[in-house]
Amino acid sequence: MPQNPPAKERIIDAANRLFYAEGIRAVSVDAIAEKAGLTKKTLYYHFKSKDDLIEAYLEARDQPNLALYQTWYEETAGTIADKTEAMFLNVAKAARHPKWKGCGFLRTAAELANMPGHPAMKVGAHHKKKFEDWLSARFHEGGIASHEQLARHVVLLMDGAFSTVLVHRDPDYIEAAGAAAKSLVGAACK
Repeated sequence: MPQNPPAKERIIDAANRLFYAEGIRAVSVDAIAEKAGLTKKTLYYHFKSKDDLIEAYLEARDQPNLALYQTWYEETAGTIADKTEAMFLNVAKAARHPKWKGCGFLRTAAELANMPGHPAMKVGAHHKKKFEDWLSARFHEGGIASHEQLARHVVLLMDGAFSTVLVHRDPDYIEAAGAAAKSLVGAACK
């Protein structure tokens, strides 16, 4: 018979599911403890505050999200431009799922916009910068001289696409951003 995961892991998993589905402000610590199958006291044993839990939620999303983009990029045949567009096309595909709620990092940043020093804001900024740096390295490997600037442009397109889809609920905007990114990268490769 399989054992339950450790309490801290269960709390982060419950927070991940609830925060992503409903937003960080809408979800109470009580709801997270209940979803994790633990007491609130146990939750507070592992996390001194809801803010610490929000930070842990984003930290837990960091590597899986980056790994997903890396997989989409690396598994796509073709040029660097094709690989870049593939990331957008895969996000658009994911956005068509009824449970898709956009980028958890951007949604959290929007909810904490009046709290720039919040630990979760720092985690989100670090995540976005890691993605940009990873993309810049791929472009540099591909011989693109302006790899840092190009990576920033592509990140702006991606984050703009995430935001626009939340407004319009139309994943075609992500595909359009992907076409624009492919065009930018293709032009930089010439």
